[in-house]
Formats: sequence, structure tokens, C-alpha cells
Amino acid sequence: MTATGYNIVDTTAAREAGIPVTNIPTYGTDAVAQFTFALLLEITSRVGLHNKLVHEGRWSSNPDFTFWAKPLMELKGKTLGLIGFGHIAKKVAEIGHAFSMNVIFWNHRPKLGLPDYVRQVELDQLYQQADIISLHVPQTPATTEMINQKAISQMKDGVILINTARGGLINEKDVADALKEGKIAAAGIDVAQKEPIPADSPLLSAKNCYITPHIAWAPRETRNRLLGIVVENLQAFLNGEKLNVVN
Repeated sequence: MTATGYNIVDTTAAREAGIPVTNIPTYGTDAVAQFTFALLLEITSRVGLHNKLVHEGRWSSNPDFTFWAKPLMELKGKTLGLIGFGHIAKKVAEIGHAFSMNVIFWNHRPKLGLPDYVRQVELDQLYQQADIISLHVPQTPATTEMINQKAISQMKDGVILINTARGGLINEKDVADALKEGKIAAAGIDVAQKEPIPADSPLLSAKNCYITPHIAWAPRETRNRLLGIVVENLQAFLNGEKLNVVN
């Protein structure tokens, strides 16, 4: 595998056939955490929108020294809820803390040795308390479409949803409906259930849905790191050693 996630591989069948499956762990931690906040900041600070309006002449023709076309949001004091607490989520938590956010997380098992600025909670508590929810779990049978109508109904009105993990974690129709109704104020999505995203995906016509084409992992530095680990995995296999074997 040339990725961290391996949900597209039948690891059980591979193991039974004696085929080792390796992944590329942690290569994109910093890039994905950075992109998580790129999506969040685009939603809350509206840089892209206002850049477009300025270049269209809106500022030049404005009678006042400033204008804003949509509400802006300050992150300080907002509660950031992380679903999962692996390497990427920990980095996102650090960035959230730097923005003076309250950081909570849910994980399928307890995490020890936590920094003092994060707090582990139950999943229903996270849904109820978080102003921003960011997904950072692998896609498994237990997490597939975990963000569905039932989960959304427990969330705050006007919650912001970020997904840089796996598209299958959300029920796309339920999220699109919640965006239309305003239950979810905005969503930042870098992944889709099917990729490339189908032209009839409900997310494409959903209100306040910011979609990028699975590029959180893609900076040049990150790709160079990935290829280096691929080589290490292959060299280990040829030497009869196990490195990053997931099955």
C-alpha cells in the first residue's frame, strides 16, 4: 500500500494467502493536520470568497473602507471535537490549542498521558459539546457512515464538520440534508465515498459544502516522504523482515 489507510484491501484474505500487506504510517501527519485547518479557516474566515469579490471590483466600488459578504467566525473559545486520536488528530489538537480552542476527543479506547489541553469524552458528549467536529478515524465496519442522521441530530445547531479521513465515514445524503436545513452550518470535505466524486453526489449541490479532491496528503514534501517509506518496506520484505505490516 502507498497509503496509511488500507480499508480497500482484504487483509484477512491476504493473510490467509500468505501475502503481507504493508502501509505507510505517519508520512502525512503534518500535511493532513495543516489541511484540516485550511478547510476550517476557509469556512470561518472566508478568504477565498472575499479574494474573489475584491478581484471582481466589489471593494473598489464599496462606499466604506471594508465589507464582508458572509459572517466571519473567531476560533478562540470554540470547542473542537476530534473523532479519533491518532497521530493526525494529536497534531490537529496542538493547532487547535494554539488557536485558544477547547479541545475534546473521542477514541475507541482510553488514551493515557494526555497533554493538559485535551480531554477525552464519550461520543455522545462530543456530539453535544463540539462547535467543530473533525474526523480522524480509519474506515471500519464500526465507523462506516457513523456520521448519519442519528449522529447529526445529537450535534449542536450550526456545527461545522470537517472530514480529511475517509469518505465512507459519513452518510453523504444525511450530511447534505443537514447542510440544506442549516443543522450543519458548513462542511469541509477532502474525501468522498466514491472517488472521483460522482457528478450526482448530494454533496456537490449542498449549501456551504467546501470540497477538495483528496489532496490533504499531497504536498511535495509529503509525497517524497511516502516514497521513502515505500522503499524501506520493500527492502525489509526482500530481507525477510517485517516492517509496517498490517495483517
